[in-house]
Amino acid sequence: MNLPFYIAKRYLFSKKSHNAINVISAVSVCGVALATLALVCTLSVFNGFHDLISSFFTHFDPDLKIEVIKGKVFTPSPTMIEDIKATKGVEVVSLTLEDNAMAKYKENQTMVTIKGVDDEFQALTHIDEILHGNPEFKLYDQIADYGIMGQSLMYILGTGIQPFDPIEIYAPRKGGKVNLSNPMANFHRAPLYSPGTVFNVNDSRYATSYIIASIDYARKLFGYTTEVTAIEVRLSDDADVSRVKQTLQTIMGDDFTVKDHYEQQEATFKVVEIEKFVTYLFLCFILMVACFNIISSVSMLILDKRDNAATLHSLGATDSMVSRIFIYEGNLIALLGALVGLVLGIILCLLQQQFGFIGLGDGQFVVSAYPVRVQFTDIILVLASVLLVSAISVWLPIRLLNRFFYNRTQQ
Repeated sequence: MNLPFYIAKRYLFSKKSHNAINVISAVSVCGVALATLALVCTLSVFNGFHDLISSFFTHFDPDLKIEVIKGKVFTPSPTMIEDIKATKGVEVVSLTLEDNAMAKYKENQTMVTIKGVDDEFQALTHIDEILHGNPEFKLYDQIADYGIMGQSLMYILGTGIQPFDPIEIYAPRKGGKVNLSNPMANFHRAPLYSPGTVFNVNDSRYATSYIIASIDYARKLFGYTTEVTAIEVRLSDDADVSRVKQTLQTIMGDDFTVKDHYEQQEATFKVVEIEKFVTYLFLCFILMVACFNIISSVSMLILDKRDNAATLHSLGATDSMVSRIFIYEGNLIALLGALVGLVLGIILCLLQQQFGFIGLGDGQFVVSAYPVRVQFTDIILVLASVLLVSAISVWLPIRLLNRFFYNRTQQ
């Protein structure tokens, strides 16, 4: 039997001679519980926002995206395409060419990104689910080239959903001398007509600057012939993403990189992770302050139990054993507060997930309530953090106080 732990457990639940000690202990438990609850809820909210951001990309981004490491474009060989298509789990392979240009409609102009796609792009993504206006996904016919722009970009250029005039697209000519006397000669100019369709995604980067066009139009505009900027891949529903990614990386070699959803939006997800980590550090600081309340509780207990401590010393207990009693006492208070906070935090998160009673404001956001997702690893992290912080904040002061009160008892 661990005698110091047994005595500490008895002290925790036994009635003290001074009621103030019970009150201070209850306050300490509540402080740790509130800090733990805040950690659980905050980390779960960041998990919810992470999932929410992930949902924004499912209609536009491919499951896997193959890009060249050095340079911007590359020419895929037929063998390369066949090997990718033959990979187990791969359903659709699409070639894309993406670059920046300037779009001008009447008096309005802005910088845009032209995303040239082949005929497989519609099967690659769920683009049909985010189209507004004419439901037909058409990028070219025998008469003209068409471009499907983001809904926000439509407002910026002032085109309306079905403009009568074409949108003028300008891209710098590659190579050659700059003609200062006639600056417009330095640009390729290629008109794009609207098929009466726009797309709408909850990502301003796409909605305000992207125009989807055919890959042949993009090659003509940017001065390419067979080059692409990426090979985009859609996987089957039962495919193992990590396994397929590793297989494609082996096929493509070291000159290429294969990116999944998260790696394609690495900057966005990294911001969320950094914010989550910084918030976790701040809440750990608050947790440390809450754990300092335990010192008051245990110091009052040492004062209350100094006669018991003297008795234990008389029975042969060492200073280390007596110190461990009160160290265990402080850690038990922290553990009790942590368990209460974890249970309340999980319940609160599950209620928010089910009913969404904590809203985000006046309805101008994508979702009406804070998104949450409880993650098991976060629960373990919070529990470990509470125990570590409580052990650090309690150990040295408790040893000093215990010796101080013991010495006074001896006097």
